[in-house]
Amino acid sequence: MKKVVENIIKDDVRLSDLSLPADLKRLTIPQCKRLCREIRSMLINTVSKNGGHLASNLGSVELTVAIHRVFNSPQDKIIWDVGHQSYTHKILTGRLDRFNTLRKENGISGFPRPSESVHDAFIGGHSSTSISVACGIAEAMKMQGKDANYAVAVVGDGALTGGMVYEGLNNAGKDRKNLIVILNDNNMSISKNVGALSKYLTTIRANQGYLKTKSAVEKALSKTPVVGKPITKALKVSKDKIKGVIYPDTTIFDDLGFIYLGPVDGHDIAAIEMVLNTAKVYRHPVVVHVNTIKGKGYLPAEKNPGEYHGISKFDVLTGNPEVSGEDSYSTVFGKELVRLAWKDKRICAITAAMKYGTGLQFFASEFKDRFFDVGIAEQHAVTFSAGLASMGLIPVFAVYSSFLQRSYDQLIHDAAICNTHIVLGIDRAGIVGEDGETHQGIFDIPMLTTIPNTAIYSPSNYEELKLCLYDAIYKEKGIACVRYPRGKDTSNFDKNKLNTNYTLTTNNKGHDSDILLISYGRIYNNFREVVYMLAGENIYADTLKLTKIYPYDKKIIDIAADYSKIFFFEECEASGGISQHFSANLLEKGYNGKFVKVAINGFVEQASMENALHKLKLDIESMYMTIKKNI
Repeated sequence: MKKVVENIIKDDVRLSDLSLPADLKRLTIPQCKRLCREIRSMLINTVSKNGGHLASNLGSVELTVAIHRVFNSPQDKIIWDVGHQSYTHKILTGRLDRFNTLRKENGISGFPRPSESVHDAFIGGHSSTSISVACGIAEAMKMQGKDANYAVAVVGDGALTGGMVYEGLNNAGKDRKNLIVILNDNNMSISKNVGALSKYLTTIRANQGYLKTKSAVEKALSKTPVVGKPITKALKVSKDKIKGVIYPDTTIFDDLGFIYLGPVDGHDIAAIEMVLNTAKVYRHPVVVHVNTIKGKGYLPAEKNPGEYHGISKFDVLTGNPEVSGEDSYSTVFGKELVRLAWKDKRICAITAAMKYGTGLQFFASEFKDRFFDVGIAEQHAVTFSAGLASMGLIPVFAVYSSFLQRSYDQLIHDAAICNTHIVLGIDRAGIVGEDGETHQGIFDIPMLTTIPNTAIYSPSNYEELKLCLYDAIYKEKGIACVRYPRGKDTSNFDKNKLNTNYTLTTNNKGHDSDILLISYGRIYNNFREVVYMLAGENIYADTLKLTKIYPYDKKIIDIAADYSKIFFFEECEASGGISQHFSANLLEKGYNGKFVKVAINGFVEQASMENALHKLKLDIESMYMTIKKNI
């Protein structure tokens, strides 16, 4: 970055003129406003090309600028919850020149990543963690003699629907004098906020009087000779006396041991700075309540903040996405659930603030009394579903694979032990692409296969998805899971033999084969292509497609044992995956042939879906090379 000469910063300053974030402190408010317009333009243009989280970032521009003007990163630690609102933070902390690589392979992440910058204090891909993290950092600062610095948690009110926030708040309101929680209240999470807390925040949000009155009193006193400054200082210590006139009742944050400040206009940089500086003076845990507009500055995002929460590439002028969400596994799942629900009044649908992301908007429209959005609370969603099921209903909880991870204990204790029948629609299973490590859906299978009374289906196309959903609802007991990938069905294999168990396909040219290829889900289509490539070289392979992948029919172990070479390709973490279970069963049977498995080992960084699968050796070319190398 180019350092501006001495103390002169031109009025028409641009981001590229500044040494960031340090030079932000030297700007006037009008200069900051110009930078905010530049940042918004950069956000819109970059996300329109790369995809990403737009609305949440447009809403937090002024807030982020104010934070970096008041605090001193990286000495002060800023923890973003969740990290999808940190794009402006990245721009202001040394990644301006690389911002066009956002979410691209080898580019900057769409979430805070400590390995990427010292200004990213903690990873933040999932919700409701920041207050717990900030508590730990604040305590560590105290132990290390660094508590002159601050731990600042920036949490959206959508994250306040997650239970971990309350565990953090309950523990945070102790004598941690350097802990500040900024509540970025945009009246939204991913879908529109729901629940009692949202209504509670609305009642606070409606009364802007406290902060305005406090500001006016302090400004007036600061201009009063002799007595003004001492009285101002006294007021900061005894703010409850002013506040009590306007808010007769304390807030939940006061009751938990915090000093509560706000609400304040989150698009007024001067107002935000005033309240943040006030928070610093208290040297006590503080909650600063900031009101922002999700999608601020881009009309399509302001009108439809849920649609522009996470979006693919889009046309800036029209706001139209490059690819319509109508053609996707999520949409097919949602519409098929509606079709079944018309025939069966027991079917209910549950989401954790992801109505549109999981395709449940159709169900919500048709069956309002049977649709439940519980907020960002997957643990509650599972146990709530178990409660519905205990009364004879059929709950279907649609959830992203990576978010299901939060609910492991509830799946075991509240559903599996009593063999309670709940259905999980596991969306974004497998590689999701540009969202990277925090969102890859590769751990649901290892997690779920450890839980008794659990069945898992993994369809390879839309029609099979419908069959699997029916079987999960009506033919299974206990936990019945249907997992499906992000995006649309691109399969082109013969679909005349679809079923929900397994399909063995032998070559039809009269040749015996000692090679068996096994897989499931969307990558089955890849090795069907490989079969044709091998046949062109007079190498003949049979294929085994698993649809009910766990527990699988034990007949397939006998089938596989007749082949001397077995290749198992799996879009899942290797440890605990289906291929590992399968190889163990083969060994128990005394199999002594060659078994080659290709699965995922460890976390998968951001890349396009195609490039990620290529790196993982799960694309057509890599499968072909793996087989050729081992026959």
